[in-house]
Amino acid sequence: MIPAAALQYERPLRQPTTVMTDPVDALVLDLLEWIGPSPRPYAEVIDVWRTSCPRLPVWEEANVRGYVAHDRPDGGPVMISVTASGVAALAPRRAALERRG
Repeated sequence: MIPAAALQYERPLRQPTTVMTDPVDALVLDLLEWIGPSPRPYAEVIDVWRTSCPRLPVWEEANVRGYVAHDRPDGGPVMISVTASGVAALAPRRAALERRG
């Protein structure tokens, strides 16, 4: 049993002031911002965004979520673009940046 005198010195637990998010979520949004409004060649995207770390599957996660599209216009190289779902996922981040700026 803890003596009553010892209890008065305990500090109350603090509630966290920020919410931690999954780092993959933030990196997926970074990928979408990097691709931007114009399609980029698949080879360039993979060269920049591939990772060998299975805990940070940024490219794979963006695909699974349907945030990127793969197109081959006129039989040329595969181009990667941000889908409407990807743009919608970016909207809260962009709104937050506008409120700060």
